[in-house]
Amino acid sequence: MSLEGALLAVRLSPIQSVTYRFANSMKTTRLLAAMLLAAGLLQLPVAHAVSAAVAKPLKEASELVRTGKAKDALAKLNGVASAGPDDTYMIARIRGAAYQSMGDNGQAAQQLEAAFATGKVPANEAGRLATTVAGIYAQQHNNAKSMQWVEKAKAAGYSGSDLRQIQDYVQGSSGDYGQVARDNAAKIQAAESAGRRPEEDDLLRLADAYRHTGNKAGDMQVKEKLVTYYASNKQYVGIYLSDLPGKSGFSSRFSLDLLRLRLASGNLTVAAEYMEMAQLLLQAQLPAEAKLVVDKGYAAGVLGTGAEAARQQRLRDLVTKTAADNAASLAKRTADAKVGKTGDDLVAIGAEYASMGKFDEGIELMQQGIGKDSLKRPEDAKLRLGVAMLQSGKSKAAAVKQLRTVQGTDGAPEVARAYIAIGTGQ
Repeated sequence: MSLEGALLAVRLSPIQSVTYRFANSMKTTRLLAAMLLAAGLLQLPVAHAVSAAVAKPLKEASELVRTGKAKDALAKLNGVASAGPDDTYMIARIRGAAYQSMGDNGQAAQQLEAAFATGKVPANEAGRLATTVAGIYAQQHNNAKSMQWVEKAKAAGYSGSDLRQIQDYVQGSSGDYGQVARDNAAKIQAAESAGRRPEEDDLLRLADAYRHTGNKAGDMQVKEKLVTYYASNKQYVGIYLSDLPGKSGFSSRFSLDLLRLRLASGNLTVAAEYMEMAQLLLQAQLPAEAKLVVDKGYAAGVLGTGAEAARQQRLRDLVTKTAADNAASLAKRTADAKVGKTGDDLVAIGAEYASMGKFDEGIELMQQGIGKDSLKRPEDAKLRLGVAMLQSGKSKAAAVKQLRTVQGTDGAPEVARAYIAIGTGQ
């Protein structure tokens, strides 16, 4: 099961299924042991009634374990006779903790199972003790036994994150990614139904399970959820935006939108991308926005240096001149658009106003264009209007409501939702 990811893993988690790179088995075992320690599963039992004959050696052995002298603790318990199940329980617990701290998982499991078998485990400890045993067997790659103890922990009413991590690890290491997918999909659905943000680890494990089972559509859905719920993570955003063009039916018309979203999320980092975005904006008759992008590239030190500096300067000169020319002709082109037969020109000119920071005028013109109800691509027009409303900063709620009206099967709704999650960066 994958425990670290070249793409999706940006947050260290003890047991976390993330995609695209696999840890070796030894590292997997070390990480599982670290998770058990971090979760407090190697803890000693709380005070428990025992007979007078074993009370003193148990106390001394417990202290030896606490101070890292596990071998001495085991020696202290040699020859100690149990007077009943309470004694047996405590002796087995201390021995189990000692063996576990020494790394002798086989003996630790035997002792802790013996403790559980006495029936003297306090109800509030039973689930955690069963989880400890499940974790030990997971370290030993005894998946069947580990899952038996996972179920015992659940039966005891325990549902901690450590138990879920062990279960996901075992299912994944045994190749049961279908079950991992079902379990984590159920967790995510439950969180969303309750109005809560799904746990990041649950989303990552589900993405990994979908990847292993070849569920590309499910994988894309999870990546979108990662962007929706964890939009501040630029790696999640970058991965999703890179993968989105590969979705079935996605139109290249939205290439410029993807670049806008990459810029807004900090994922536009190389000169070629800034140049491509500026050129696409010029083609879209949005030179003011093209100038803004080029200026950002220069301010970031991405443009204006190296072998392509002269070419980049020529582009800068071009966008500056074109922006000035378009501004000079804007009034006439607006008048022409208002008398046009369709609303397409009004939407286009409205988008141009918005790109110049004139949001009120742009929004009004786009609304007039949409109102004509004779658009070549009505969903695109709704998208442009929603983006302009979002950029204006006046009412995010209204902008989100508008963007949620975008429909279609060509990528328009996905782009609209990405704008909602990521914003525009302006």
